[in-house]
Amino acid sequence: MDGQILEDHSEITSTLEGIVGSMGIITSTEDLQPYLIDQKKAYEGQAIAVVRPSSTEEVSKVVKLCAENQIPIVPQGGNTGLCGGATPDSSGRTIVLNLSRMNKIRDIDPLNYTITVDAGVILAEIQNAAEESDRLFPLSLGAEGSCQIGGNLSTNAGGTGVLRYGTTRELVLGLEFVLPDGRIWDGMKALRKDNTGYDLKHLFMGAEGTLGIVTGAVLKLFPKPKDVQTAFVAIRDSEAAIDLLARARQMSDDRLTAFEWMARQGLEFVFKNISDTREPLLENYREYILIELTSGHADSGLRETLETILGDAIEDGLVLDAVLAESRGQAQDFWRLRETIPEGQMIEGATIKHDISVPVSSVPKFLKNAEAAINQLLPGVRICAFGHLGDGNIHYNLTTPEAVGPKTFFDKVEDINRTIHDEAIALGGSISAEHGIGMSKRLELMHYKSANALDIMRGIKQALDPKSIMNPGKVL
Repeated sequence: MDGQILEDHSEITSTLEGIVGSMGIITSTEDLQPYLIDQKKAYEGQAIAVVRPSSTEEVSKVVKLCAENQIPIVPQGGNTGLCGGATPDSSGRTIVLNLSRMNKIRDIDPLNYTITVDAGVILAEIQNAAEESDRLFPLSLGAEGSCQIGGNLSTNAGGTGVLRYGTTRELVLGLEFVLPDGRIWDGMKALRKDNTGYDLKHLFMGAEGTLGIVTGAVLKLFPKPKDVQTAFVAIRDSEAAIDLLARARQMSDDRLTAFEWMARQGLEFVFKNISDTREPLLENYREYILIELTSGHADSGLRETLETILGDAIEDGLVLDAVLAESRGQAQDFWRLRETIPEGQMIEGATIKHDISVPVSSVPKFLKNAEAAINQLLPGVRICAFGHLGDGNIHYNLTTPEAVGPKTFFDKVEDINRTIHDEAIALGGSISAEHGIGMSKRLELMHYKSANALDIMRGIKQALDPKSIMNPGKVL
């Protein structure tokens, strides 16, 4: 196959089928469709084929063939991204390389607290495998039942546990990937210390498939929580939330796992549009926090700790009301309120979404400034903000005013995005905390990233992918 130059699409697909087998290639128009459109249905492209290799070696052969023929490749996992990063363009020259058949858990080592997996393993399956070994894999997000770990790695996914465990990048010890020329880099070491030059794996986490294809990873595990205490809390305001966060970390010896902030508007959408949901508290309030503390020891005194934290905060006027979960089922009900906000908002009408981050101490100022700026730009807009306040990541989502049609709303999308992103950047923040850049934020990245940073990124891209076949049109 060395140096093989292919003449047309039929020859390309035939050769690809020879590498991955008949089960590993999709070419019919109807069967291709689910792979060509992103989850938000904002982007739709075309492709020669969807190729589904079953091993790293097959990925290598496919990439080598594409490099020789300058065929662009769009790596794809569970296709749950929110920025169009796994969707091909409209040229019809691309192949989608979907990793769903690479779904083996290669090894689990409870004593080393590691699990080794293929890139196509669904996140929830990794969580379950860890739990069966009395361990925890802490990455958790709304799409965990369908997203794949390769996509999580390629976007450096965040989720609800970043406050205590860090982003996906911080959960990885070793990585395996295929370079744009087809070479395999095997960095699958389960080491916590390896100080031997450049840490190459970090280049590929967060690169969104533009530098190569992640095919496997060695991931960190943690002790399985045996004591979990959850509370749904009404707070005075966002300034009080920041104070409560600092207290909770200190008074719990930093056993705070989640600190999720919600404005009332998001919960209104949930109660209106999501069945089997109900108010946790007797009265309505403007802002809420979902707090969770965990410990690896049963009966570790966490409940008393949480009661003390909240009791002191009530006395000091930071907390207005609170309820502690009496069972795991009630805790899950609290979490369902937080996790179904995006669904409830989508049912309500046209939405514009943002994924910003600022230093935790700057969250109140961002919320105040953003609300004032957006209300001036579009009076009556419904602000459905929520997020991971513990790590400074706010999903500042907007729903069209009730008296405004979707077209008028979306006509203002560029002005709205620039307004929100300006407010975040002014506070030392980021326009993308955990969703990545993909297609949707490329122009914003060009606007806000420094010239030096962009030059370095382009230099790395050119060095690794001189033919620019890896996920073209994404990030840069």
